[in-house]
Amino acid sequence: MAGNPRNGRPYRRLVAAVKAMRQPCWLCGHDIPPSLDARHPLSFTLDHVVPLSRGGSLLDPANARSAHRRCNSARGNRSTTAAVTRHSRRW
Repeated sequence: MAGNPRNGRPYRRLVAAVKAMRQPCWLCGHDIPPSLDARHPLSFTLDHVVPLSRGGSLLDPANARSAHRRCNSARGNRSTTAAVTRHSRRW
């Protein structure tokens, strides 16, 4: 039985490459502090433009974006960012 592909070296390399670019959150536009603990709501996560559950590619760099943990969670697997935009206006 295969393991979780997110634990594989290619995925970890993609995450590291996207994080190293230090781009703002693609969902709300705010900076992502690089030193935050991974469990912090404003920490970096890798988000997929086309959600994996909707056929998006796990390892395609063109499908990968920087996002805050809470923005990524608020978006869920929707293809729209409207819910996140409403959420981020409260900052």
